Amino acid sequence: MRKHLAFALAGLMVAATAASSVAAEYDRYERGPRGGSPDEYVPPPPSRGVYAPPPRHAQFGQPYFFGHLGIFDPNTDVDGLDRYDSGGNFDFGIGSRVSPVFAVDGTIGAYGAKRGSDEASVVPMTIGGRLIIPHPFIEPYVGAGLGLYFTKLDEDSATSRRGFSPYSGIDDTSTDFGGYLSAGLDMWLNHRVALNFEGKYHWVDPTFQTRAGNDVDVNMSGWTVNLGVRVGF
Repeated sequence: MRKHLAFALAGLMVAATAASSVAAEYDRYERGPRGGSPDEYVPPPPSRGVYAPPPRHAQFGQPYFFGHLGIFDPNTDVDGLDRYDSGGNFDFGIGSRVSPVFAVDGTIGAYGAKRGSDEASVVPMTIGGRLIIPHPFIEPYVGAGLGLYFTKLDEDSATSRRGFSPYSGIDDTSTDFGGYLSAGLDMWLNHRVALNFEGKYHWVDPTFQTRAGNDVDVNMSGWTVNLGVRVGF
């Protein structure tokens, strides 16, 4: 009999201990982690998928500097730079991220090509815009712009141009309006610095004067393919 009573008392003690533990846990939950009153609202802990703000390079008004080095592939128009070899290209400028999906760029640079002793060079000074697909790491974009193109052409009389026989050659400069279309992508290394790859096609059709005093239109358009860097201020 005494053994039965001992077992019963032990069972009651275990049950009481478990009940008091549950009650204490319930009371702690109701009062909150810092022991507030039962009526005090305790917000739930934030989920792991908390919304993260956009990266700094996607913020409104973000200014940046950029620079490129690359190659220039001239057009093959017979009234242009036919048989000219590929040359070099560089540009640099400043811009501003006026919205997460759009930026404005001001650029100055130079590109050129040669064909034997003949030489063509162009200095574009442009302003344009870029439509961007926002992303924290890789941002593709397309762009377009307009501006002034300062061109120079030096061709000797051994060169032939359609409509001129004999051809006296050109050693002249011109300033004309031109434009470009571009496509590229930024690969952000951090919130301020990105590697940039860009292809850009320039359109410009200046008029030069030959050594004999005749006017001739020369297509000096072509592709530039660049690798560069973009740095946010």
